[in-house]
Amino acid sequence: MLFKRYIALFFILCLGAIAAKAATDTTKHDLNIVFIGNSITHGAGLKDWKTEAPPNETVKYLQQQPGVGAVDFANQGYSGHTTVDFLPATAKDFPKVEEAARAFANKNAQLVFSMILGTNDSAIQGPNGSPVSKEDYQTNLQTIIAVLLKDFPGCKVIIQQPTWYSPNTHNRGATYMQEGLTRLQSYFPKIKAAVKSFNKTNLGQVFLGDTDAFDFFRKNAEQYFQHESGLDGTFYLHPNKEGAVALGDFWARAIYKRLFK
Repeated sequence: MLFKRYIALFFILCLGAIAAKAATDTTKHDLNIVFIGNSITHGAGLKDWKTEAPPNETVKYLQQQPGVGAVDFANQGYSGHTTVDFLPATAKDFPKVEEAARAFANKNAQLVFSMILGTNDSAIQGPNGSPVSKEDYQTNLQTIIAVLLKDFPGCKVIIQQPTWYSPNTHNRGATYMQEGLTRLQSYFPKIKAAVKSFNKTNLGQVFLGDTDAFDFFRKNAEQYFQHESGLDGTFYLHPNKEGAVALGDFWARAIYKRLFK
């Protein structure tokens, strides 16, 4: 008789656990995302960057995923800017990022900073601070992230790997070329190192984001990039409308993977 009671109790507990899991699985989590970046994040060259830039596509993708509730965002992409421009102590961009983060109406949503910087850092000349060495690049990333974590406890920071550009990229404002592209790729291990540096003190807050867009755009440049006339021929740097959708989806998958899976 006692054994039967234990069996009955066991099944009741199992059913309770299943019901609790089902309730948890249907819970939706709201997000506030601040996108930190350069002209690619901004949506330079797109007909209507306010609605077509990659962050818009990231939000559209996320809103279709299980477990994701309302998503609000702020596009803090500034053309030609580098990690130097976002340094908290000296740059004008950082206060704008923090202002955007504090301006969200839903204060209960998970705050996320999605950062993709490095394209302009890698230039031979032109953008502020370029060329930025791989060591300084990592230091700059860590400096920016450390202050974000301090000022916004509980936030999540996701560093998206910069995407590919053609080795003849050279406009009137900046020179990139193969030297810049090589330097850009030297940043990739430094991004991983920057993430790792926070593992001991801020575990579960700083993540490596997308790493697939670089090769995707390298292999499909003509289809997904704007064809821009430069001093060394037609170059590929900024995604076109179709490319902005693809890039936004890469970022969204990385965000969803880190926050929901």
